[in-house]
Amino acid sequence: MKRTASASSELIIRNALPLDAQVMGAFGTLLVALHHKLDPQRFIETTRATPSGYARFLGRKIDDPNAIILVAEQGGILLGYVYGEIEGHDYMALRGPAGVVHDLFVDASRRREGIGRSLLQAILSEITARGAERVVLSTAHQNKTAQQLFAALGFRATMIEMTRELKD
Repeated sequence: MKRTASASSELIIRNALPLDAQVMGAFGTLLVALHHKLDPQRFIETTRATPSGYARFLGRKIDDPNAIILVAEQGGILLGYVYGEIEGHDYMALRGPAGVVHDLFVDASRRREGIGRSLLQAILSEITARGAERVVLSTAHQNKTAQQLFAALGFRATMIEMTRELKD
C-alpha cells in the first residue's frame, strides 16, 4: 500500500492478513491496558483472554467489507496497526455516514517516528477512496500526544464524553 524509507529497511503499510491477528491481538491488549491505566474506572482491564479475544475480533474484521485494517511492518516485524470501518447513519452519535477510526496503535519502542502518522494517513486515503466524506475518531481525554497527532492531520474536537460512576 504505502512504503517509506527507513534506516534499516522500508516501512511498509499494508492490509492486515489473517496471520497478523495474533500480533494485533497483543497490540490491542496493550491498547486496552493503556486506556485502563489512564482511567481505571472508565476503561476495562485486560485479562488472560484479552489477547486471544482481540485477535479473534480483528481476525474476523479482516474479511468484513466495511472494515479497514492496516499494519505497519518493517523488516518482517509488525510495529502497529490501525482499524476503522465505513459506517452508515448513526443516530446515537448524531452523524451521517462516515469512516470511523476505532484503533490506532504503535509499539511503544517505535513511537514518535512517524509510524502512527503513516498508518493514519493510509487509512484516511482508504476511507476517502471508499467514498466517505467524513472521518471521526475518539481518543482518551488524557492522551494529549494522540490528540496532537490527530489535530496535525486536520481533526477537530467535536464531542466530550463524560462519565459518572453510579456506585460512588
